[in-house]
Amino acid sequence: MENNSNDQNNPHILMIPYPLQGHVIPFVHLAIKLASNGFAITFINTLFIHHQITRAHSHDGTHDIFSQARKSGLDIRYTTVSDGFPLGFDRSLNHDQFMEGLLHVLPAHIDQLVRDIVEMNPEVSCFVSDTFFVWSSMIANKYNLVNISFWTEPALVFTLYYHMDLLRIHGHFDSAAIEPKDLMSYLQAADTKTVVHRIIYKAFEDVRKVDFIICNTVQELESETISALQKKHPVFAIGPIFPSGFTKSIVATSLWSESECTQWLNTKPHSSVLYVSFGSYAHASKEDMQEIALGLLVSEVNFIWVLRPDIVSSDETQFLPVDFEENIKGRGLIVPWCCQIDVISHPAIGGFLTHCGWNSILESIWCNIPLLCFPLLTDQFTNRKLVVDDWKIGINLCDNKPITGENVRENIHRLMSGKSSEEWRKNVSGMRNILENALSKDGSSDKNFNQFINDMKVKILKKRIA
Repeated sequence: MENNSNDQNNPHILMIPYPLQGHVIPFVHLAIKLASNGFAITFINTLFIHHQITRAHSHDGTHDIFSQARKSGLDIRYTTVSDGFPLGFDRSLNHDQFMEGLLHVLPAHIDQLVRDIVEMNPEVSCFVSDTFFVWSSMIANKYNLVNISFWTEPALVFTLYYHMDLLRIHGHFDSAAIEPKDLMSYLQAADTKTVVHRIIYKAFEDVRKVDFIICNTVQELESETISALQKKHPVFAIGPIFPSGFTKSIVATSLWSESECTQWLNTKPHSSVLYVSFGSYAHASKEDMQEIALGLLVSEVNFIWVLRPDIVSSDETQFLPVDFEENIKGRGLIVPWCCQIDVISHPAIGGFLTHCGWNSILESIWCNIPLLCFPLLTDQFTNRKLVVDDWKIGINLCDNKPITGENVRENIHRLMSGKSSEEWRKNVSGMRNILENALSKDGSSDKNFNQFINDMKVKILKKRIA
């Protein structure tokens, strides 16, 4: 699967995302961005992620997700590595076992693969890995590679994890900075000995050893947090990392087949449709899903609901109220997955009921879409704080209270057509301008990205001389 036919003199970067949908997407777009700036890339997916993507996009007739990118002149090679589990293993149902494998088994496979790649490509000089990998420094040091950590969430979440020692010592962070309910779910949990906690602790010990940290955020959105981090490490805010032109990427990234929604949306009035999606990873309770369904039903608002079959559990796929789909015909469209960029950039979309994943937030801001927030897991609770409390571009669905259908109906109306909806739309439009300015020539993200490339090249030379 690997392609080594391109110019061997380019600086060569190995890249490996965490094997979850929300991490793979920005990694692929970063790979394209780096390759567009003259770097050779070898991109490593796990076999399972590769299998999911190619199965979902079988009509492409390709087993190399970067083949189209190479045809456009980019030097991106592609290879895969086993995560230690067979393809048929249910990683969602056996979450903890899967995470143990990422912690203890995957690094041995990565070590072998990197050794083989470096032997075949002596010009390999950098290793860009997801911050949540606990073994990045071991790999980078072993093969004398510049060690770059890519953080795919807000800088606020990074700094909270980075300072977990304060939470352990004092039992809390400075209450003026953040309330307990706004911490990531793992920092709210009573049981701190789970495999995910061990991964987080080790990952944020390891990240202190890296050469550079790049973040999929924007300097102006989190200026104080980023400035504080920059006193300790070379940190570069280079986001939002989107596909060129904010259109569907030439590289397939979706782990599921995408339903076509445009024709249905074309029949709906401007800003009349609520988009509902709870992301690719987190699970929700059956009771919550039923109350949300009831709220959508009685709201009488048009909606598209992306409903993963395993949103409750891989074992429980029948959870909607009886006759729900029959009752929402013509007004509601339920799909198992879709191309989110295509949907939320459609003029018919007027709001987004979201789990508050970071990719979803950045994409919504870009499309001027206000948010109705229902965080489920991990960084989503902290992201909600940024959206609702700090930036005022959305509202809470239930704010940690039990969900009721009536509450869902009421907040859908507040978001889509209430007295304050214009204010949220105005605020999100201002945020969109910040993102656009950051990505423009000499904007903060553009300058940070160029500075990162320059500093990385200097570091490469130093390593080669040493």
